[in-house]
Amino acid sequence: MAITAARPDTTTTRAVTAPGALHMTSPRGRTMRWVSNVVLLAIAVCFAVPLLWLVLASLDTQASLSVKVPSQFTLDNFAKVLTPDLSFIPLANSLLLSGGTAVVTVVVAILAAYPLSRYRMRINKPFLYSILFGTGLPITAMMVPVYALFVSLNLIDNVWGCIFFLAATSLPMAIWMSKNFMDSVPIVLEEAAWTDGASMLTTLWRVVIPLMRPGIAVVFIFVFIQAWGNFFVPFVLLLSPDKQPAAVSIFNFFGQNGAVAYGQLAAFSIVYSVPVIALYVIVSRGLGGGSALAGGIKG
Repeated sequence: MAITAARPDTTTTRAVTAPGALHMTSPRGRTMRWVSNVVLLAIAVCFAVPLLWLVLASLDTQASLSVKVPSQFTLDNFAKVLTPDLSFIPLANSLLLSGGTAVVTVVVAILAAYPLSRYRMRINKPFLYSILFGTGLPITAMMVPVYALFVSLNLIDNVWGCIFFLAATSLPMAIWMSKNFMDSVPIVLEEAAWTDGASMLTTLWRVVIPLMRPGIAVVFIFVFIQAWGNFFVPFVLLLSPDKQPAAVSIFNFFGQNGAVAYGQLAAFSIVYSVPVIALYVIVSRGLGGGSALAGGIKG
């Protein structure tokens, strides 16, 4: 008796999903996607409306708090704002204050971050946590003793004293960021330089710093923007109007009895934002992004 082996039915097809096939989403997934899109759109509108008011108000001589298209576009607000007393001198003071703060902070932060990154000591972790704790200290709570210290040292209304204090307040976060960026530089490159007879400062200057230029740029921009928008410290420590930065001189557009020149205030705000945007564009283009470590190690 012949026994015939059962063969699988060749007419039966299996549902195989192609790698690029589209998958149907569940109704709940589509609902969550719509909800997230609506929330993101609402957040975008909250940020876009003030920017839209800023642009429209700067081109309207009769600007108010409402967002409206001016009946006639004009540059009169910019003409009134772009004067030595209102813009040029305060912006120059802001550049000196913010640039000096950023330079001092970056230099000290790199020197402090190098031993924390390259040496394994017991105090590293407690020291880093104490630095992190220093970033949370409110600046307003320290201004009373700082003001008394500046009076005793005769540093009130001194631009360089204000720069050093702003640098001191920016150092905790700058050291923390610099240490993390420095950890990404391979130590084998420094060991090769040490073998050739280079000193520690030489390797720091010629090996580590060139390879962490994007990180230095991030720290510099972070500290610069923080000092650029700082109102409270210059307001307390700098008394002369000709030494105050633009963040403090913006009070000139607030008149008596609550009257505000909204058009000039909007024009000044746009002018006030240009140096920071220009700095970001120049630094991001000049340092080449994250490619500084390319070719550092050949495997």
